Amino acid sequence: MGRVRAMARPRSTAADSAILDATRATLVELGWPKLTMGHVAARAGVAKTTLYRRWPSKSALVVDAVAILFDELELPDRGSLRGDIEGVVGSFATLLERPETKTSLMAVVAESTRDPALRVHIREAIVQRQKHLVQEGRDRAQRRGELTSAPHPGTAARQVDLIFDVIAGAVVHRALVSAEPVDGAWTTMFTELLLGGLSSLDEASDSASAY
Repeated sequence: MGRVRAMARPRSTAADSAILDATRATLVELGWPKLTMGHVAARAGVAKTTLYRRWPSKSALVVDAVAILFDELELPDRGSLRGDIEGVVGSFATLLERPETKTSLMAVVAESTRDPALRVHIREAIVQRQKHLVQEGRDRAQRRGELTSAPHPGTAARQVDLIFDVIAGAVVHRALVSAEPVDGAWTTMFTELLLGGLSSLDEASDSASAY
């Protein structure tokens, strides 16, 4: 009778959480150049081989560590499209103020300029996972009657991409590049600008789909 293979040990959620927490804390403390898998393993209290079984590189580990933070973003129903936008902008800005978010995001974005595979990982683990907030907000606004027409089927996904890029790009640039506050006054002005664009977006998309 052949030898029976042992079943693989299940992945520990607690260990993953400890590793990701340790990654962010160590990155803030040491910075990207000095951060090593050994530092993270020591801080998390696990063997370095445990890290490499889960993540093939430091870059992949840091992306997942920051992705978990972005997964905390939600879109509470504030009663209007304007309120929903202001709420998610404020929550996003608050998240970017956290040292572990700011340091991790800036580090992996900089590193991704030299690593195409890392850019793909960032897009899949962070960007794509948050686009549901745009779709959720749009669907909610349509149910309220604030947006009267559904997007053209041929352009719906592109609209979600565009709206996400506008919101995320503006907030990240304001908070991390310009290092200016995303305060109430700025958020109100930005929301006005975005709402003005949204009111004509469906019409522009319908025209574009005709070609």
